[in-house]
Amino acid sequence: MRRAPIILSATVIGFAAALGFKPHQPTATTTAVAATGTPTPSSTPATSTTTKTTGTKTATGDAIDTQYGAAQVRVTVSNGKITKIEALQLQGNDPKSVQISSYAEPYLRQSALSKQSAAIDAVSGATITSASYEASLQSALDKLGFEAADGSRGSSTIPDVQEDHHGGGGFDG
Repeated sequence: MRRAPIILSATVIGFAAALGFKPHQPTATTTAVAATGTPTPSSTPATSTTTKTTGTKTATGDAIDTQYGAAQVRVTVSNGKITKIEALQLQGNDPKSVQISSYAEPYLRQSALSKQSAAIDAVSGATITSASYEASLQSALDKLGFEAADGSRGSSTIPDVQEDHHGGGGFDG
């Protein structure tokens, strides 16, 4: 009998905490997808700005449409090096797409910054997100006239994956 008030109090506190919980919302932007599901560059206008005094240039890559939504990045190159990559759009037509894209984006960004190229390592379980991110990044680098030191280039081909979702079975990597 002495435990009943303790258990009841713990239950009430736990219930109150659960009601007050606010889950983190992914920051991926959603876009409409073409009815064909064929990956094609979007007609989103690209912008490019240059600051001559610092040697810093910024360009926005093409929005690459896929069956799960579009991916689009903005890249900043300073003194001949890729210094910043921002995902302006990532796949987000459904909650699973948002989850996959949100998971993959930091890995894709880090790969591009490390390699100083759009020829990045794909994230397992996020084949479509990886390929569309790479294609948008390469289009932004092309607009800046940036060439990787080793001559590598990112692919502009999006695989036609008919598997589970985004080309894999989960978060392998």
